Amino acid sequence: MTAQAEIEGQETETLTLREAIREALREEMARDDDVYIMGEDVGAFGGVLEVTGDLYEQFGDTQVKDTPIAEAGYVGAAVGAAATGTRPVAELMFSDFMGVSMEQIMNQMAKMRYMFGGKTEMPVTIRATEGGGMGAASQHSGTVHTWISHFPGLLAVAPGTAASAKGLTKAAIRSDDPVFVFENKMIYEQQGEVPTDEDYVIPLGEAAVEREGEDVTVVATQRLVGESIDVAENLAGDVSVEVIDPRSLYPLDTETIVESVRKTGRMVVADESPLSYGTHAEIVSRVQEEAFFSLDAPIQRVGTPDTHMPFSPQLEHEVLPEGEDVQNAIERIL
Repeated sequence: MTAQAEIEGQETETLTLREAIREALREEMARDDDVYIMGEDVGAFGGVLEVTGDLYEQFGDTQVKDTPIAEAGYVGAAVGAAATGTRPVAELMFSDFMGVSMEQIMNQMAKMRYMFGGKTEMPVTIRATEGGGMGAASQHSGTVHTWISHFPGLLAVAPGTAASAKGLTKAAIRSDDPVFVFENKMIYEQQGEVPTDEDYVIPLGEAAVEREGEDVTVVATQRLVGESIDVAENLAGDVSVEVIDPRSLYPLDTETIVESVRKTGRMVVADESPLSYGTHAEIVSRVQEEAFFSLDAPIQRVGTPDTHMPFSPQLEHEVLPEGEDVQNAIERIL
């Protein structure tokens, strides 16, 4: 389904991606007292990147809880709280800090429902900012969503628009399985039309066609969704580019992507994670398996080289994938 069709006929408001996530959190906490936020500086400070904003003023410290700088501790607390019936939303200030809490994530959160034979639900949401572009150096600029997508028992989403940010965050909170919401910090100020309906939820595992086209499919995530749409507009008249935002990385909507490739015959996968053994490879593999004979040219990947994110702004700019890289990939296969 196209992204426009999803919201057509609904009352909308213009929000930034940051505001859309905040409204999703606000609506879900008002809807269910068992939903609460926990993390470093999420309370009175309003979040290091200002996402939680005024939620502390509205809900107080029963639903907006500041934690110590101890990711392993509060992620573990979220696992225990979810297992006993509440719906915690734990914020990891930067996704790189996930390494501190991987024991809780890999061996508890991901496996508990399986090891208990389905008798224990795990309705925990982890929000994590990721991506480069702020000059924040290697320990604050990683894109690690491939890690989580790889573990059975964990779901992962990565919104690229304000509407998907709201709909996916609400879906994550309502899920009885653990869901990681990966937010690219460089698009928090990106604006878009967002439905005001408090039950606007995007089902996990459904991609969106952000722009229809005929000549080449670009599967793009997070920041690269908007940049790929800009490229498609710039090439309009010469090349008809279809842009798809997977939105959910696991489960992945293979059907929508394959259907597009069968139409266009060409594909570019644009994702900010490192190129090797990652999100790009999984999408490419699934298309090769299901639409190989529809391909008219080799699939192209656009991503971060297999290196850490530099601190130097010039080097960071060199490493980060951008719209120009997407356009070059399109031109290579045409």
